[in-house]
Amino acid sequence: MRIGELAERTGTSRRLLRYYEEQGLIASERCPNGYRDYDERFVDRVIQIRGLLDAGLPTRIIKQILPCLDKPRVIHFSDATPEMIATLEQERDRMTERIRCLTQNRDAVSEYLESVRANPGSSRR
Repeated sequence: MRIGELAERTGTSRRLLRYYEEQGLIASERCPNGYRDYDERFVDRVIQIRGLLDAGLPTRIIKQILPCLDKPRVIHFSDATPEMIATLEQERDRMTERIRCLTQNRDAVSEYLESVRANPGSSRR
């Protein structure tokens, strides 16, 4: 698929997709006319990259953990420095806290909705 379709299907700008490619996070084949052609599997990959970026991971770390997302998994440990491991542990802990907070907020919204649905009109003034 061409870059425009990948952008549309993932909600990611073409410019950002080119950046991901420059960083080695995704790859394309080049058509004879110079257009980029992406494999279907990059739809999920781009969505995963965006999620990891949203979680606060830098692209250099994402590049190293992307193989863990593939099936079958191919993990390379040669680049696993103590600093990288410490960064990943910190990011994992930060994500865990964020998940806890999001879960708490989701539960509060659910309780509110249940209450509103059980007592329609009682909250209006």
